[in-house]
Amino acid sequence: MRATIVGGGIGGLTVANHLIRHGWQVRILERAGTLPTTGTALGMWPPALRALDSIGVGDRIRQVGVPQTAGAILRPDGSTIARLHVPGGAVLVSRPVLLDALVADVSGAVEFGASTDAVPADCDVVIGADGSGSRIRDRIFGPRYRPRPLGMAAWRGWVSGEATSTTETWDTGALFGITPRDGGQTNFFAAVRVEPGTDDGGITFLRSRFGDWHPAVRDVLDRIDDETLLHHDLHHSPALPSYVRGNVALIGDAAHTMAPNLGRGACEAIVDAVTLGRALTESGDVAVALRRYDRARRRRTRMTVRGSAAMARLATTGRATGARDALLGLVTRTG
Repeated sequence: MRATIVGGGIGGLTVANHLIRHGWQVRILERAGTLPTTGTALGMWPPALRALDSIGVGDRIRQVGVPQTAGAILRPDGSTIARLHVPGGAVLVSRPVLLDALVADVSGAVEFGASTDAVPADCDVVIGADGSGSRIRDRIFGPRYRPRPLGMAAWRGWVSGEATSTTETWDTGALFGITPRDGGQTNFFAAVRVEPGTDDGGITFLRSRFGDWHPAVRDVLDRIDDETLLHHDLHHSPALPSYVRGNVALIGDAAHTMAPNLGRGACEAIVDAVTLGRALTESGDVAVALRRYDRARRRRTRMTVRGSAAMARLATTGRATGARDALLGLVTRTG
């Protein structure tokens, strides 16, 4: 059996690992010339770690990543809204390290600098893993299903020195998160409610917006390198009628771009990939396998898309924050 995977990111490399381990012939078409060498930390939750275990990558991530078992939600003055326990634990790992682990056993299948404009026809199945701006999705469903602005922009990066805790600070219209990451560094992320396409202003804007927040935030702001600062508008996907069409299947952001507020985007791409890989390798009929994948993943991921957007609104709301904080504190204290 032959598969062409369009996109050599997290989802594409994960499904390639599964299929190659089960004897499939795989081509991975990646538009970029190389894998990215920069990127911020991603949380690998238990379902994603189990999926990585199934392709022999889980232990590599546990060895290099940073365990996360607890965190806190704070106010801008540093007072605590809620303390969080992470059931089962998660592992924080930077995107380049995760990609390096995923590509190690399938590097010979990756074609960098490849054209991804058309849906390939010379294979048994095509897997669209080409991200939020998916051309494969546009080809099979049209532009009406492109991700839509969330009304927020994000800034992400890392600074030297190891973070001693995991926190997210909430305020009206903005939030700021700080976590550890591999390599003994500190990962940070900020989000602000702005109109799409607003000029970000870089570090100057961040320091003006967050410069009077508690000392941990100010410490990170003082150490940010403008050259490593990433900025982009946030989007989320409308509900697709299906994640499959003919012999084409969509996974990851191509199927369900989501806000980052639940920390699940990369995890869902990994689970998509292994679910699809299992369906394809357990059934001799591609059409049956793709229907099975769609039933298993579309409803679940749509719930996560909606939940992520709701969390973004909750974290940055300016209404009834006292009631929100009290309820969140109660819920986290009682589990």
